[in-house]
Amino acid sequence: MNVPLLDLKPQLASLRPQILEAVTRVIDSTGYILGKEVNELEEKIARYSEAAYGVGVSSGTDALLASLMSLDIGPGDLVLTTPYTFFATMGTVLRVGAQPVFVDVEPDSLNMDPQRAAEALEADRKAGSRIKAMIPVHLYGQCADMQRIMDLSRTYEVPVIEDAAQAIGAEFPFEENGAVTWRRAGSMGLCGCFSFFPSKNLGGIGDGGMITTSDKAFADILKSNRNHGAEPKYYHSRVGGNFRLDPIQAAVLSIKLDYLENWHAGRRRNAASYRQLFEDAGLIGAPVTLPTEVYLRKAGAEQHNHHIYNQFVIHVPQRDALRQFLQEHSIGCEIYYPLCLHQQECLRSKTFKAQSFPVAEQAAANSLALPIFPELHHDQLAYVVETIKRFYHGG
Repeated sequence: MNVPLLDLKPQLASLRPQILEAVTRVIDSTGYILGKEVNELEEKIARYSEAAYGVGVSSGTDALLASLMSLDIGPGDLVLTTPYTFFATMGTVLRVGAQPVFVDVEPDSLNMDPQRAAEALEADRKAGSRIKAMIPVHLYGQCADMQRIMDLSRTYEVPVIEDAAQAIGAEFPFEENGAVTWRRAGSMGLCGCFSFFPSKNLGGIGDGGMITTSDKAFADILKSNRNHGAEPKYYHSRVGGNFRLDPIQAAVLSIKLDYLENWHAGRRRNAASYRQLFEDAGLIGAPVTLPTEVYLRKAGAEQHNHHIYNQFVIHVPQRDALRQFLQEHSIGCEIYYPLCLHQQECLRSKTFKAQSFPVAEQAAANSLALPIFPELHHDQLAYVVETIKRFYHGG
């Protein structure tokens, strides 16, 4: 049996007529820069994410970059973030001339540990307050602990840029006066940064991204910065970049957005099936550690669909050997991520090389992502689990 890590063809087959019609409409319009399609998608994503404004940009990476630029973060500044995420989270900080400050992740969610963040912010305050932003990452489709992070934001007056590249539609429970209010990724910090890379739950037919915010002044700066800082045309009050979202991508994404909740439901269904199959196989705990849906317990709302499962990541011993075994049996899998950011070669400074983040490093050593896309069949999931069982127990 063949079980790919991701197969976009079933999704495309069902939407192909709509997508072709929308792409043809854009081509025939000869309006190829921003325009109606981008405006409509910005409004739809903002509404979906429970934010006031959306700013379409060229990629999730450029969403982070434009957000940092719009906060005037640059040389001499520090940005607090996690060492366990995709490179762009750190790369954009370096590109504006700032330096990252890493804090370890929580062992259950693998998202930024708020206690470690508090310690770093307090140390920075005593050293002169050079941390100018925080970038928590909503890893794998589950939000970081945004209530505690936003408390830190207010206490230390440091704005929050949510890296929500993997988490469109994910939610976090805010508790106040005994009541729980679920809030969407991209609506909690100053802004949220989304990626529409094709492998995402909401993926385009190329690169694309979006920034959401409820701060109108900040949204205006973002719109200026995505177009070389021009305001009006040919008059540049700031140095921006070419970060515009392509209208063809916007047209395709507008179509797909209408199906996103169903795709989330399919991924959650597959995650639940995996849990049951691993339990039935006697693999949970030893050797397989399953991802933790942290905030269901916190909010006491066990049926609330807060996690969108952009990835389904297990933690296992002999990870590299298991990966090879699965690939030999036609099962797609991937490592997210084999190196922490402070271990990357581009950070040659001894300061970074000497740092240690044990939880993140352990996750990098034993994590493995399994196929989770919504069109998978139950027998494919069962084959994945049975093959993992064979690797560890033979038969």
